[in-house]
Parts: sequence; structure tokens; C-alpha cells
Amino acid sequence: MQGTVKDYDAETRSGSVLLDDGTELPFDADAFAAGGLRLLRFGQRVNLALDGDRISIVTLSTFPLC
Repeated sequence: MQGTVKDYDAETRSGSVLLDDGTELPFDADAFAAGGLRLLRFGQRVNLALDGDRISIVTLSTFPLC
């Protein structure tokens, strides 16, 4: 699944993404860390893995999901 970064807080390493249908989903520091990222920017396109309704991995769209 893909989405676009709506916001990201570098201190907490959490934020939210907008899915293509306009749904906003939050992600926590664990999901950010699982993707192997250092930083995200507003408007950046990302790949997402869901565990139920929770984002478990967020990574760049050019990176494979593990």
C-alpha cells in the first residue's frame, strides 16, 4: 500500500500519512524504525505495511517492504 506523508515529527519519529482515498493514518516510532529511515518530508511518497488498522512499517516507495 502507498501513501503520502502528511506530517512527521523528527523528535518523536512519528507522524501520519494520507492514503490515496484521503484516509489519514498515524504511524509511531516503531513503524518508522522498521522501515530503516532517518527522515521523512511532507509530501513524500511512502510504502506502508499494515497490521490490522495499524501501520507496522513505513518506508520510501523506492525501498522494498520487508
